[in-house]
Amino acid sequence: MTSSLPVLPTGLCLGGNVFGWTADESTSFDLLDAFVAAGGQMIDSADSYMARAEGLSGGESETVIGRWLARRGRRDDVVVATKVGSWAERKGLGPDNIKAACDDSLRRLQTDHIDLYYAHRDDMDTPQEDYLAAFDELVRAGKVRAIGASNFEADRLASALEISDKHDLARFAAVQPHYNLVERAYEAEQAPVVEREGLVCYPYFGLAKGFLTGKYRPEGGDVDTGAASGTMANARAEAARSYLDDRGEALLGVLDEIAAAHDVPVAAVSLAWLAAQRTVAAPIASARTLAQLGEILPTLHLRLSDDELDALRRS
Repeated sequence: MTSSLPVLPTGLCLGGNVFGWTADESTSFDLLDAFVAAGGQMIDSADSYMARAEGLSGGESETVIGRWLARRGRRDDVVVATKVGSWAERKGLGPDNIKAACDDSLRRLQTDHIDLYYAHRDDMDTPQEDYLAAFDELVRAGKVRAIGASNFEADRLASALEISDKHDLARFAAVQPHYNLVERAYEAEQAPVVEREGLVCYPYFGLAKGFLTGKYRPEGGDVDTGAASGTMANARAEAARSYLDDRGEALLGVLDEIAAAHDVPVAAVSLAWLAAQRTVAAPIASARTLAQLGEILPTLHLRLSDDELDALRRS
């Protein structure tokens, strides 16, 4: 049984990890309204968002998205992606857990189907045949339209596809790896499998935890991390600052030039480069304010020249 996305959203996927966390429900609704009004079609979430944040337990992002879908009546206008396997409450890819987690997500999302349902990460303790059979059951039941693999190593992705083909099970149609202008292991590892097998890629951390927005500079200065505080915010900021080596500074210089030429924010150029890569359907990026959303929305329509893409690739 083959599985393909009901539509193939391109350009930009809005990350839902901030909903119910650094963006309260009202702000999240505003962000979702503005994203769809600008032509955005895809929203990404997970049942585990944001269980690691102080005061949250998980499921908050899906709950906010579900309320927005219900109140705005926009279910048919967007592709909704979510994930299973990382939340402590529904950990792993055991068949019973996958099916129970899917029902939980459907309730929170207030919908009868999930467009793209990812295994949030591989589960070495569960045979691939078992979890693929569970995903296949959800697809056949109409609860899930397509399945995807997030954070899978290339060999495990390839073996999962082989098993699906052998047993006529729903096969992964999409991947969600860590990939951006400065973190490019995907190109040598998963990308060959993705291209050979006709999958599509929706990379996360498309802005390298904020570095590729251009807000982290050699001269330093305070960076607003929003409502997030403590360990998570500090770790994110330190990770972004770690890119400020000679290569990172040179890359920022190229980004600045291209952004100025197109009169768009640096963040949009960073994401447009990612969106232009051969196996990428759309990068995932989140925003906790309308101002931040405005920095990434030009990605939906920005097209970089071959020379610009090459200059960024070589930086």
